[in-house]
Amino acid sequence: MKKILFALPLAFAIGSSQAADIVDTAKSAGSFNTLIAAVQAAGLVDTLKGPGPFTVFAPTDAAFAKIPKAKLDALLKDKAALTKVLTYHVVPGSVMAADVKPGMVKTVEGSAFKVSAMSGKVMVDKAQVVKTDIAADNGVIHVIDSVIMPK
Repeated sequence: MKKILFALPLAFAIGSSQAADIVDTAKSAGSFNTLIAAVQAAGLVDTLKGPGPFTVFAPTDAAFAKIPKAKLDALLKDKAALTKVLTYHVVPGSVMAADVKPGMVKTVEGSAFKVSAMSGKVMVDKAQVVKTDIAADNGVIHVIDSVIMPK
């Protein structure tokens, strides 16, 4: 019995070695529908399916729901502003949670956001990181509970 229990994690690890790219990984999670729609509207799908690697701080559908509907609708229709907001959530390279250090982090958008840790919570600007290290073929996703906006 011990051999079978030991083999199960190994089988899952081998089976999951066929990870998808960041876009497909986010789609399969089921809680990033608004983010995927925004990435499509901004024309960033091919970029995030590219070789990367990328680290994406991905707001959930609940995070996008915190934005007033009129403001979100306007953002989704303004491709330049939408691209600016989305690329502010992306950091070049594949940065795992263990490698994240407090301080300013430069984004693909060009400006930087602040990473801080308080009471065991990791914050990116004013968004809390709620899940880390979701692996994709071309990077990693960390889930945040709010949409962060560039200055």
